[in-house]
Amino acid sequence: MLKRTGTVVAAAAVAALALPADAQAAAVACGGSVSTQGITGNGCISAERWKDGHVFMRNITAHTVLTNTRPHASWVEYEAYFRVVSGGHWVKIGNGRTVVQRRSTVGPIAIGSTDRVCGPVNVKVEIRVHVRPARGAWSNWSSAATSQCQT
Repeated sequence: MLKRTGTVVAAAAVAALALPADAQAAAVACGGSVSTQGITGNGCISAERWKDGHVFMRNITAHTVLTNTRPHASWVEYEAYFRVVSGGHWVKIGNGRTVVQRRSTVGPIAIGSTDRVCGPVNVKVEIRVHVRPARGAWSNWSSAATSQCQT
């Protein structure tokens, strides 16, 4: 009995290690990819609904997934913008820089976020992300969208 209990505990510990560290990772949706000079980036979005008193809010976070097809590690810069699709203007919500090892992929990396009040209409929101290797050219934009206050 003790041996069986030890096996179950060990299996549970291994399963716990296999779970993703970011509980929100399953909620991240990515758009198309863009690339420049051997670096590929995907614009990704996640949204979490929450309540502040009697007001429903939505936290929208921009992410990126980066792939390096180069034969050496590269510093990669990225930045993200946000807008409400119907009549909104683009606002920068974050930027960053990370090393991506040769022939590997990292992410999703959270770039920035914004909180929005949920209105009576389920408004569509969009992010766009672009990337560049150190001292290289910026890629085109990769975008992703979600409804601001979907359940």
